[in-house]
Amino acid sequence: MASVTLTDVRKVYHGGVEAVRGVSFEVADGSFCVLVGPSGCGKSTLLRMIAGLETISGGTVRIGERVVNAIEPADRDIAMVFQNYALYPHMSVYDNMAYGLRNRGTPKAEIDARVREAARILDVEPYLDRRPKALSGGQRQRVAMGRAIVRKPQVFLFDEPLSNLDAKLRVQMRVEIKRLQRSLGVTSIYVTHDQVEAMTLSDQLVVMNAGQVEQIGTPTELYRRPATRFVAGFLGSPAMNFIPAVLRDDGAVSVGERRVAVSAGAGGGRAGLPVELGIRPEDLRVAASAPGTLPLEIEFVEELGATQLIHGRIDGVAATVQVATGAAPTEGTLALAVEPAATHLFEPESGRRL
Repeated sequence: MASVTLTDVRKVYHGGVEAVRGVSFEVADGSFCVLVGPSGCGKSTLLRMIAGLETISGGTVRIGERVVNAIEPADRDIAMVFQNYALYPHMSVYDNMAYGLRNRGTPKAEIDARVREAARILDVEPYLDRRPKALSGGQRQRVAMGRAIVRKPQVFLFDEPLSNLDAKLRVQMRVEIKRLQRSLGVTSIYVTHDQVEAMTLSDQLVVMNAGQVEQIGTPTELYRRPATRFVAGFLGSPAMNFIPAVLRDDGAVSVGERRVAVSAGAGGGRAGLPVELGIRPEDLRVAASAPGTLPLEIEFVEELGATQLIHGRIDGVAATVQVATGAAPTEGTLALAVEPAATHLFEPESGRRL
């Protein structure tokens, strides 16, 4: 196994278009790193540069101690799982999984042992004689993963492998991928635009935006202390609420005419500075109307079974609160109490956390 180290990695296309802008981070040996961000942020391009499928315009990529910038994909000791499975339709499941090993001249007995062991791990043993068209989407994805496993690579690369599956199967496959990675202990880098998928799978989470890294850390670190407004708004479902406010000289903020307590020291003593007050929907609670509460004018309610999402406006700004079903009125105005320790303050122009 091996670590993966990126140092000032860049990708510039013809015309000077920068898809990846000086990305640097390290994925520790045996860890599961997820690259997440909106479409067009550069995450798939970055993964393809690690794989050797895109040339690197600048910087270095190391797998273990070896710089792999000029090394062919087949010689990087990586295995990749694609969104579209990339299975050979005319071959059986067994032959799809064995194909790469045959090309490398692996002895027949070893090929058979590796394929059958991977099939056992992934629960596709009954399908070894079938062709891909006779399999469901989830079974095809297992076969694609099996083809990667049999190679026993130093690094697994996943390029949005669950995007073609329905919601229920995606949840099941997420659990299987995480379980598999832990049991094999192989360094893994996974690309997705789904922030729920990113949060549940990763040991290390890399949030990208416009070709750059916004923040790196554990899922809990990024969720509870986002470094920028972008990270705060991207991670979490439903998304964080952002309410215009002004810093006060007493360490609180003003939202309209109301004083709202915030995290100690968050304002940095800059009274009068306009800010955005970030509060996650689950960190608001219904309370009796009182000083320091925020009034939410209810517009509609989403029923989610055990919980409800109450959507409305605070001082004309869209906001959402998450409550237990039946715990709050579903029309009129709600008074919402704010837990100071759960607040976040961001500069409106730069988006940086205060």
